[in-house]
Amino acid sequence: MRGSDFAELKAFAAVVERASFARAAASLGLSPSALSQTIRQLEARLGARLLNRTTRSVAPTAAGDQLYRRIAPLFQEMADAVAEASATASQTRGTLRINTLGMAARQLIAPRLGRFHRAHPEVVLDIVVDDGLSDIVAGRFDAGIRVGERLEKDMVAVRLTPDVKMVVVASPDYLAQHGTPRTPADLHRHACLNWRLQLDGRAYRWEFEKNGQRLEMAVNGPLVTNHSEVGIEAALQGLGLAYAFDRGQVDEGLAQGRLVQVLGDWSVTRPGLFLYYPNRRHQQPALSALIDCLLDRDGADPAPADTPL
Repeated sequence: MRGSDFAELKAFAAVVERASFARAAASLGLSPSALSQTIRQLEARLGARLLNRTTRSVAPTAAGDQLYRRIAPLFQEMADAVAEASATASQTRGTLRINTLGMAARQLIAPRLGRFHRAHPEVVLDIVVDDGLSDIVAGRFDAGIRVGERLEKDMVAVRLTPDVKMVVVASPDYLAQHGTPRTPADLHRHACLNWRLQLDGRAYRWEFEKNGQRLEMAVNGPLVTNHSEVGIEAALQGLGLAYAFDRGQVDEGLAQGRLVQVLGDWSVTRPGLFLYYPNRRHQQPALSALIDCLLDRDGADPAPADTPL
């Protein structure tokens, strides 16, 4: 492969991953016009249109998507090889990209940022808060943090927290005005705040269990969001019922009396939070250091006592 061929493919991958010519150009140290010219040269050489462009967005065509899926793992392997060659046991540096749920970012990562930076000042943490269950391999993340049952396949997983319960909550004002649901079927008469999964665009079906009976409910209401924190804030403001994790999402609101749990006897338990990463032969020193920090295994004082996870 010629050097120009490699540069064109690298430029194409950068545009797909960032969904923006401007952001991709900045990451490559190019001007947007130079990057556009490079993509045009690649498309001309291959005889296929690889990207659909509008004034507001850019996305791969079918041919572009197929090409990206083939070359992305190769670029990742090369990046891993370079990282492994430069890393030593006593030298923790580089950029660590983490894709995480919002509650994990707030409750696990944020309280430990200062400690981690003081111990590893040459590591840049690139934290992307994402409640939409994105593919961390396609997004070129080093690791992700998810609830255990939502882990991607063929990953190494490290448990970070105990199991959690899924609870239905609402503000006292909402319940005073609209009444309290006694069974999951009652939710059809209530305003419910939905969470949409980005993977397939569907709204999350609320899950319940009691005496061996399991239910999944499709609910409706005035809000659909891909960020659970937005739904919880809406519940605090009295817009309706929210479905959330009991710890890390609504525990503070419940403790303060700003939220009330309903249908408690129907709550289901879910695996806690896990950090997961691709099963590679050599783990990055920076990732190992972050795992130790999140688990308070780094010899420093643990996270603040009011951190519930």
